[in-house]
Amino acid sequence: MARVEVKVPQLSESVTEATMLPWKKKAGDAVAQDEILVELETDKVVLEVPAPAAGTLAEVVKKEGDIVHADELLAIIDTEAKASTAAPAPAPAPEKPAAQPAQPAQPAAAAAAPASTPAAASGQKADFDVIVIGSGPGGYIAAIRAAQLGRKVACVEEWINHAGKPKLGGTCLNVGCIPSKALLASSEQFEKAQLHFGDLGITMDNLAVDVDKMVGRKEAIVEKITGGVEFLFRKNKITWLKGHGKLAGKDGANFKIDVSGDGKSESHTAQHVIIATGSKARHLPNVPVDNKIVSDNEGALAFTSVPKKLAVIGAGVIGLELGSVWRRLGAEVTILEALPEFLGTTDAALQKEAAKLFKKQGLTIHLGVKIDGVQTTDSSVSISYQDKDGNAQTLEADRLIVSIGRVPNTDDLGLDSIGLSADERGFIPVDGHCATKVPNVYAIGDVVRGPMLAHKAEDEGVLVAEIIDGQKPHIDYNCIPWVIYTHPEIAWVGQTEQALKAEGRAIKAGQFPMLANGRAMGIGETDGFIKIIADAQTDEILGVHIISANASDLIAEAVVAMEFKAASEDIGRICHPHPSLSEVMREAALAVDKRALNI
Repeated sequence: MARVEVKVPQLSESVTEATMLPWKKKAGDAVAQDEILVELETDKVVLEVPAPAAGTLAEVVKKEGDIVHADELLAIIDTEAKASTAAPAPAPAPEKPAAQPAQPAQPAAAAAAPASTPAAASGQKADFDVIVIGSGPGGYIAAIRAAQLGRKVACVEEWINHAGKPKLGGTCLNVGCIPSKALLASSEQFEKAQLHFGDLGITMDNLAVDVDKMVGRKEAIVEKITGGVEFLFRKNKITWLKGHGKLAGKDGANFKIDVSGDGKSESHTAQHVIIATGSKARHLPNVPVDNKIVSDNEGALAFTSVPKKLAVIGAGVIGLELGSVWRRLGAEVTILEALPEFLGTTDAALQKEAAKLFKKQGLTIHLGVKIDGVQTTDSSVSISYQDKDGNAQTLEADRLIVSIGRVPNTDDLGLDSIGLSADERGFIPVDGHCATKVPNVYAIGDVVRGPMLAHKAEDEGVLVAEIIDGQKPHIDYNCIPWVIYTHPEIAWVGQTEQALKAEGRAIKAGQFPMLANGRAMGIGETDGFIKIIADAQTDEILGVHIISANASDLIAEAVVAMEFKAASEDIGRICHPHPSLSEVMREAALAVDKRALNI
């Protein structure tokens, strides 16, 4: 028997158990792949459990009324056995009166992808109201919001993880934001135990790093969070079309999307299309990435041991974060950056403080370099480069991480089939509301202008879904925050002091150090500061810049303030809890008018 297990799917962070509702099939029945076998009732939602494969329901393990938990075995499907009925057919549509056979066939349930039909192919009603291509943060959020607004939604995703399983979540959830932050947390805890626990009166013997366990923890988090997206798709009746999505022209007023994968191909139609295919790592010309000796962000998250010497090309967000992970775990890290300025897009005060702190931590950063060549062996890599003065240099290392930016995933999308094309940099041109020049086709996230940030993509996903619904949403891109998850973290929103001065804006600024904050002292995180910049006349907040522990959380207050056009005085007059790091935000606001209280 070819045994396929049917298990309880991932529930959610706040749901731990569910109750079995009546089975829609009995042992011996034939089942089709993705056919709904049973429903599970939680205190928040009724969750459908589809068949993971076609075959015969060989055994039912749990019965109606049983309490079940995530990953618990429900049933077994035999993919080779014949059904007990002579001519098995897919489950009939439930609760349909026998007197209605003359009615037109209805679309299949959202949990099972409706196959293309002659009616759809001839330009009649579309299979879906909205098809989203890509299930990263922008794509899956767009799909959920559109479904919340009553639209029939499908999302195309081709991601296959290292275990060969299809997964939602795109780069961010699978090999980007989420796994990198898991490793960052592990490495931070190790360094704290190694260097700082003694200051807290805690001593430890035989402290060691288990890289396999760290990576295993990261993989478990990825599995949980991508499973959570699958749960949200089922909860919101969103169809997951597994495979590579490609535009294939129009069918009357509708758009055709071809989906291919696992040796199969099918076509679907939609009234609206949202392109959310994300981005991929930019590689150096003539330097193959094998994710063993030379890695991009994906390979750098899967090292099986700590390299003795690690080289990083690119001192941007990814290079600094991944370089920091392996430095904390014991690697000697050297970062090569082509630009003459360190973190050139950030406020000058942040640049200076970050460079000082990272040097103190042990990161070696060379600016203004030009890479001449990269040579690899089975166990090492050699990078030839010119330093900022034009002198030839060579860097020998055990591993190399290439983090020189990202490029949009817009190839092989069939854009030309509907009259679209990417620009010279690979981006899809859109207006201020993410609409392309083709009506009812939108693009969001990393494939369009603006910063390549997951939360920016999420906001654009919500924006487009609400536009399709007839609403009039708006995004203020000046209020999109940026974060670098080093230690301390770096976060900012709005404009820098140097940019405001360059445009001739009259400004005033206040800055307050973490060193003077009681909570920062208590947790041993006194590095950094918060800086607030305001208009000299109106006092409107124009930019907030943070380098500190938990900067990614602290910046949210600044985003809210700027969205509501708050003045620095507004933050200064709001009561903040004591002791807390948030008090530094208030003190920086007071410092704008030179009236900080605790310094």
